Amino acid sequence: MKVYKFPTRNKKLREWVIKMARLCSPDDIVWIDGTEEQKKILQQEAFETGELTLLNQEKLPGCVLHRTAVNDVARTEHLTFICTREKHDAGPTNNWMSPQAAYKKAKAVFKGSMKGRTMFVIPFSMGPVGSPFSKIGVELTDSRYVVLNMLIMTRVGEAVLRQLEQEDNFTKCLHSKAELDINKRMILHFPEDNTIWSVNSGYGGNVLLGKKCLSLRIASFLARREHWFAEHMLIMGIEEPNGHIEYIAAAFPSACGKTNLAMLVPPKGLAKKGYRIWTVGDDIAWMRVDSDGKLWAINPETGFFGVAPKTNMQTNPNMMATIKKDTIFTNVLLKPDYTVWWEGADGEVPPSGIDWQGRPWKPGMVDSEGKPVNGAHPNSRFTTPITNCPSASFRLDQPHGVPISAIIFGGRRQHLAPLVYESFNWQHGVFLGATMASELTAAQVGQVGKVRRDPMAMIPFCGYNMAYYFKHWLEMGKRMSKAPRVFCANWFRTDEKGNFLWPGFGENLRVLEWILDRCNNKVGANKTDIGYIPYPTDIDMTGLELSENSLGKLLYIDKKAWLEELKGVKAFFKQFKKDLPQELWQECEELEKRLKKG
Repeated sequence: MKVYKFPTRNKKLREWVIKMARLCSPDDIVWIDGTEEQKKILQQEAFETGELTLLNQEKLPGCVLHRTAVNDVARTEHLTFICTREKHDAGPTNNWMSPQAAYKKAKAVFKGSMKGRTMFVIPFSMGPVGSPFSKIGVELTDSRYVVLNMLIMTRVGEAVLRQLEQEDNFTKCLHSKAELDINKRMILHFPEDNTIWSVNSGYGGNVLLGKKCLSLRIASFLARREHWFAEHMLIMGIEEPNGHIEYIAAAFPSACGKTNLAMLVPPKGLAKKGYRIWTVGDDIAWMRVDSDGKLWAINPETGFFGVAPKTNMQTNPNMMATIKKDTIFTNVLLKPDYTVWWEGADGEVPPSGIDWQGRPWKPGMVDSEGKPVNGAHPNSRFTTPITNCPSASFRLDQPHGVPISAIIFGGRRQHLAPLVYESFNWQHGVFLGATMASELTAAQVGQVGKVRRDPMAMIPFCGYNMAYYFKHWLEMGKRMSKAPRVFCANWFRTDEKGNFLWPGFGENLRVLEWILDRCNNKVGANKTDIGYIPYPTDIDMTGLELSENSLGKLLYIDKKAWLEELKGVKAFFKQFKKDLPQELWQECEELEKRLKKG
């Protein structure tokens, strides 16, 4: 093996890189320094290999297109494992493999996987370099696509290496495309070793190892040990005309508009109030209790890895402005003028193009089963810098983070959950988060309308036994002298004909206004069996015309439906056996008593 010059004095890092290079046998090792010059070289190499396509630089400056393998278009949850010494520590909601078996199985696939390729070494920081919130990782990969995405999504380069020479603690991330063989694909997390291995995938969610792998699965494990939160949450600020800003964190499962909420545009009806929205993050929140007893949060990422279909000027005008430059588009339609399109985009459907699989495409095409052929994959993506966003917060690089006034849990429920309600206290709030659920849509795998339980939107991302995770939430509440208030929101309630009762999108600010008014004790609320709900007069409906009694329907609580819901909650809780905190069973019993009493 060649002798390489390493730009670091960190002995642990040097030895690990050499060890992994011996396993993977790359032809060369290149350290990523985060400079624009190196990025341009990597892009040019990717154009030459066909990994990337340069888009129309007049209309989309700095933008490129990438296509993944046809069988490699989304996170593969069934191939994602938590590898702890004890199976019990992974819990019933995770796939488990012993570290010994996982390393052995993966080493056989990694062996020689980078022959004829370059191993790129990416030192990256999740969060501002040197912040007490932040964690450092080093990803080794043979994919230029991964490097270019990581440059957008994380802080990369010299400052990270210098920080590593001071603290000598980092998450070891190894990735290889290998042969992109789905039968040998594995995404392995070793929380006890602070290590992640991913092989035979090229899709972002499986290979950008700072994303869900480190920032949630590994970080949640570290957070429990170190007494903080690593959560699948947006962070947004709401500024009043006097300059006062309050921040909220919110967890929603997929297909519930989390990104749209994070950067909403205030509706015309509330324009006179002069609100301004600040986007801190759309996906990950790391939160710590500060000396003031409050919960403070950062977004550890520097970019958005967003879903393209249905993103348009109505659903998310700020995102449409964000992706106009310096964006990597993945698995979208390529138009003849070398711009891009996806289903649900603005404007007319293009008359022709090259689809996400690289095939000629026209509107109205159907497959052998008569189903429409999409131009863009339903999970097509864009990776774009958060600094491009018109609503990007000026506190993105604030090492101290932002104070959180409210935590919101949401889901997609057609008939059960009201528009918004508040927990009675922190313990009850944890119960609300632990019982979060969403009904599947046509875009998701499974039976449409089936309820999928997804506590705190963390089912796919919690890196340890979720029963311990619930206990951690309960214990964190005791560490705060002024905990955020906890709310639930549901933008998706429908009438008898299946029409949405609430318009959603920017109008959701009306609900957030009520939430902040509750946090500041400006308005009262109606105490119900499930929590506090608004008095209809306390939600500002200026400029918004709903059909008759829509607000009443949006806030209605059907006791029978909630009692039926409790059956599903109990069945979900039972899988955790004796590990489930007694406090959650207590909340379950008390809710049942309240519902039966009325």
